[in-house]
Amino acid sequence: MTAAQLASELGLTTAGVRRHLAILDESNQITSREEGGPRGRGRPARHYLLTSEGRRSFGQAYDDLALSAISELVAAAGPEALDRLANKRFAALEADFRRRRAEDPGADPAQLLADALNAAGYFASTDEGGELCQHHCPVANVAEQFPQLCEAETHVFSRLLGIDVSRLATIASGDVACRVHLGGTTVVGDPITVGADRKVSA
Repeated sequence: MTAAQLASELGLTTAGVRRHLAILDESNQITSREEGGPRGRGRPARHYLLTSEGRRSFGQAYDDLALSAISELVAAAGPEALDRLANKRFAALEADFRRRRAEDPGADPAQLLADALNAAGYFASTDEGGELCQHHCPVANVAEQFPQLCEAETHVFSRLLGIDVSRLATIASGDVACRVHLGGTTVVGDPITVGADRKVSA
């Protein structure tokens, strides 16, 4: 996220946010890089992202144990076991999303999904361009070794929203955020569709 985006989310001034970001940068909790095309006469936007050290502050300990356990699982039961594990991992997210959908059927499903992701610690947001962004991933270090987790997540999003979902970027591969594009094609057979007020492109 940029300093301006963080300021908007937190209700602070951009200058104040930059001071906090400088402290986090000095302690190796975050890093930054310019991303995107030129913005008029100015420089490209500077995006801030968590370092591995910073992610550990968000409960990402035990990565070595998780990697070892998953490696043993795949070796013993094959890659299909990892697929089953990934699907089970998202069961709680699916249940939370469907609960929110039932409580507020008129709400934008993409925003409800972002809310469910936020409750799970992903710092998610949506935009009018049809993208869902996750600015934190609790399993980024594990997903770096097992990208099937990211693939399973994309499939879950598609099933819940009832539309095609395309993966654009992942924190596990070094991107600023995990990003997916919410396509405009409705998946046949899924009872949940995107609200009519949502702007998505095919």
